[in-house]
Amino acid sequence: MNFPILSSLILLPTVGALFLFFTKDKEGNNSTVKYVALFTSVVNFVISIYLWASFDQSSSNFQFIEERIWIENFINYKVGVDGISILFIILTTFITPLCIISVNSSIKTKLRDFLIAILIMESFMIGVFCALDLVVFYLFFEAGLIPMFLIIGIWGGPKRVYSAFKFFLYTLLGSVLMLVAIISIYWTSGTTDVIKLYELGIDPKYQNLLWLAFFSSFAVKTPMWPVHTWLPDAHVEAPTAGSVLLAAILLKMAGYGFIRFSLGLFPVASEIFTPLIYTLSVIAIILTSLIALMQEDMKKLIAYSSVAHMGFVTLGIFTIQQQGIEGSIIQMISHGLVSAALFLCVGVVYDRMHSRLISSYGGIVSIIPKYSILFMLFTLAALGLPGTSGFVGEFLILMGVFKDNFLVAVLASLGVILGAAYMLWLYKRVVFGKLINEDLKSMIDLNKSEYFILACLAIPTLFFGFYPDPLINTIEVSVSDLINMYNSNLINK
Repeated sequence: MNFPILSSLILLPTVGALFLFFTKDKEGNNSTVKYVALFTSVVNFVISIYLWASFDQSSSNFQFIEERIWIENFINYKVGVDGISILFIILTTFITPLCIISVNSSIKTKLRDFLIAILIMESFMIGVFCALDLVVFYLFFEAGLIPMFLIIGIWGGPKRVYSAFKFFLYTLLGSVLMLVAIISIYWTSGTTDVIKLYELGIDPKYQNLLWLAFFSSFAVKTPMWPVHTWLPDAHVEAPTAGSVLLAAILLKMAGYGFIRFSLGLFPVASEIFTPLIYTLSVIAIILTSLIALMQEDMKKLIAYSSVAHMGFVTLGIFTIQQQGIEGSIIQMISHGLVSAALFLCVGVVYDRMHSRLISSYGGIVSIIPKYSILFMLFTLAALGLPGTSGFVGEFLILMGVFKDNFLVAVLASLGVILGAAYMLWLYKRVVFGKLINEDLKSMIDLNKSEYFILACLAIPTLFFGFYPDPLINTIEVSVSDLINMYNSNLINK
């Protein structure tokens, strides 16, 4: 393909943001601003679907590669996709227009600036999943912090400034070591080109330190226990669209990083540190599930559930089994859909009642039945009910873990039980029970835009639950090739 499709995907949202920047920000101009942003993001989604349709699933090679010299003899702008990265690009371009539609009732001030931040963030997130040069990856990876920092700090809740700075400092400090590691790789290998580094391999005597440096960044971003404490604060204070982007896409950048770099570049170190990942993942799954059971704020409960779900993801990645890694990727895609929907469900009732406390609700099933049905679907998907996308990912991960370590698999399985407990407990208290709060009687059911957004998320959640083949067929060859490369590098070293 001669057309630079990946660069178009990366740049188009920024072009849309520049167009918005030069649009006069008038009170009555909100609809124009929103339509421009929505049109940009929908076009990007259509391009990404065309990319998926044009992708050769039988090849494990990187495809649609674009390369330009950026800094002579140092950095090349190099992008490309394989079966692993293409699904994350689709997820990003799918979630972004839904976030833009969702700002109808949640963003009251500076809507134009908010939409500019979302579009620029989309560019950076797509760039992360396309980058085939370590420096380019790092720049996109860190640049995504800035718009999210602004989204939380300007449009967030009462403690938004504290949460925004906590989010920024945690994630930035973790990434400083990764930058040092990238510079070290350049000095030892003479290149930051990911494909060349795969072929050359990294000297085993440096791998442990380099792996830990990358881990320091990915562990915070995932987030893994015990560096997860920024996430509940960020979610609680972020506006609904910010929470959706944070849970659906930003957390997946670290999971993708583990697969692409920790396994791909440092197989010897990954083998050594697998027990560490298993330990931290099991603690995250069990401990944060128990903490979720204690929460009174709906957003905080869902935020802690995200930490537990990402614990399953890191567990599956480091099994180095076909089922485990495939399960982790499908779990990330599923979590992107389901967590986005759950945060939007919280946003729906918050816009009406201005409370996220579970105790403020109860007995709303007869008042807003459409909402209650869709909320139930996403609750069941979050706990991994068969027939939803959440089940496919968790089942494959646990299969992979059982093959690798029986004890870890048994402990991780407790997380499935606890997950069912806190999600059903949340749903029971919010939707069923007695209608004690009389103010709830004035609530109105989903409007057209809310119904459209949740339906758009419900369809793939159910479709991939019953028929996950499109996802598995896309990633299967790339995952198999990654495992073969990992094992051959271990033997050679």
